[in-house]
Order: sequence, then structure tokens, then C-alpha cells
Amino acid sequence: MTDAATSSIDPDEVARFSALAASRSDPNDRLVGERLIGTSQHFLGEQPSARRHLEHMLSNYVPPVRKSHIIRFQSDQRVAARAFLGRILWLQGFPAQAMGAIERAVNDASASNHVVSLCYVLAHGACQISLWTGDLAIADHYVEMLIDISTRHSLARWRAFGLSHQGVLAIKRGDIAAGLRRLTSGLGELGDANSSFRFSMYLSDMVEALGRIGRVGQGLSALEVAIEQAEETEERWSIAELLRIKGELLLSQGAPGAAAEAEEQFRRALDRARRQGALSWELRAATSFARLLRDQGRSGEGTELLQPVYDRFTEGFDTVDLKAAKSLLHDLH
Repeated sequence: MTDAATSSIDPDEVARFSALAASRSDPNDRLVGERLIGTSQHFLGEQPSARRHLEHMLSNYVPPVRKSHIIRFQSDQRVAARAFLGRILWLQGFPAQAMGAIERAVNDASASNHVVSLCYVLAHGACQISLWTGDLAIADHYVEMLIDISTRHSLARWRAFGLSHQGVLAIKRGDIAAGLRRLTSGLGELGDANSSFRFSMYLSDMVEALGRIGRVGQGLSALEVAIEQAEETEERWSIAELLRIKGELLLSQGAPGAAAEAEEQFRRALDRARRQGALSWELRAATSFARLLRDQGRSGEGTELLQPVYDRFTEGFDTVDLKAAKSLLHDLH
């Protein structure tokens, strides 16, 4: 099983692979199995279990002196593990720890002088997490690094990831038209490779951008496809965020009954995020829901919903989501 396969792996296959990994005589083989299982469980939405597997792997893995693990698996195994551990930490509500894990992974990949490992952690971890936290300056740094390295070494797949991230960065800076063009171009260059993963990785930003320029119907259609695909493939790691954005688009559409339907989507998003242990998705869903309650004159209910979620965070108070939640709580009070 390779990394390309982990985003659509069946839960029964995870169990079979776990048994296979446990039967291997080389401890490192078993630990690489732990990494792949952890990555798979991340995509399935099982974040606490995914974190345990990855942290166990990182605590016990001793790379071979001659870097045969890189030759065998195409990337530095510790770097690959930290890339996804960073994603999980962010989802669980630890943005500062997530960035720390990613910075270490980028430094390790740079020190190893292995280009593919560096592209791996930049594409799957550093660019994505810095965009999630709202640190656009560091996101710009990582995106430019990924595009530069992948272009110099003619690594078309990794360059396509870089262009896609660059499109998201432009959208977040307010240049929506250019951002959508760059994102669409990047996704087109990725083609069908890891199609489910790349779709869910960038869809939320694409759909929000479509809503901001009035193409709400197109955004809702794309969301319906993505949500159906997530349920079918069991790649549910981002489904809470997709449901939340669906609620936001329904509100912006302003059709009769939109508020009630949006509230249902926010409730579903909250339920999915809680079941997955994804506190950051839960905060976003609670913020969207509390804003709707405020606009309906139900500020007390909004405070009761959002405050307990906000209070569970212990770090990352300078990140974009926590600052937005704090500002809304001030309005609600």
C-alpha cells in the first residue's frame, strides 16, 4: 500500500494491513505500517486513533544509516509522518503544535537534501496548515518554496500542488478571479491522480470563492458531489467543513427557508466534527451557527453554543478562526 492509496482505503483494509504490519520481523517495517495506518485513519476522519499511530511511529522509528528507507518508500518516513501529524494536530485544535511539527519536518527534509521528501511535506502539510491558520505570509513562503523546487527539478505533480495552493492563497488575499484561475489550472495539472484527496483538499476554498462572486448554484452543485463522494469513499476527514460551507452558501442564496436549512447543515457539521474529535472544524461550524443565531435575535443561544467550544482551546489565539470567534463572542455579549 502506497501513500497514493491511503486516501480511499477501506476500514477493513486498514485492519488487514495492521495485521500484516504486525507480522513483519523488521521493527521498522511495522512502524512504516503504523504510519500508513495513521495516514489512512486521518482520511477516514478518525483523528485520535490516527494521531496515536503516527506518534508511536515517530517515537520508535530508527531510520537506516544508508537512507535505504527513502529509496524503498520514495520519501523520508519521519518527514511523511510529521506532515500528517501536523494536519491532525491542527484539526484537534492545536495550531501552534501543528506548525511546530511542520517546521521540524521541513527542516528535516531540507537537511536530508531529498527533494521529494521536501515537496511532500510542503504540499501535504506546510502550505495547507499555514493557510488554515491564516498566516498568509508564511503560507506564501512555503508555496513559493514548493513551486520553485518542483519547477527546478521538473516534478510536475508537486508543481501542480504548488499552483493549487497558490490559487487558494490568492483567494484568501481577496483576488478571487485570479485565485480561481490558478486553482483550476493546478487541479487540472494534477489530473486524476489522488483525485478524491485533491478534490476535498481544495474544494472548500474554491466553493467559498464561488459564493463570494455570486456563483452560489455552481458552488452548491460541487458541494453535493463532494459530500456524496466523501460518504461513498469514506474519506470523511473534511466533511464537517463541507457541510458548514453548504450552510453558508444556502444563507447567501437567500431562498425561502434558507435559514432553517442552513441551521440543519450547521448542526450536521457540528455533529461530524465532534464525533471525529476535530475541534477546529467544530469551532468553524459553531461560529457560523452562532452568527446565524445572532442575526435572528437569538444571541443568548449563540453564546451558549460558541463559548464552550472556544474555551476548549489552549493555544493559537492569534489564528484567524479563533480571532473571528472571539470577535463574534464580543458581539453576542
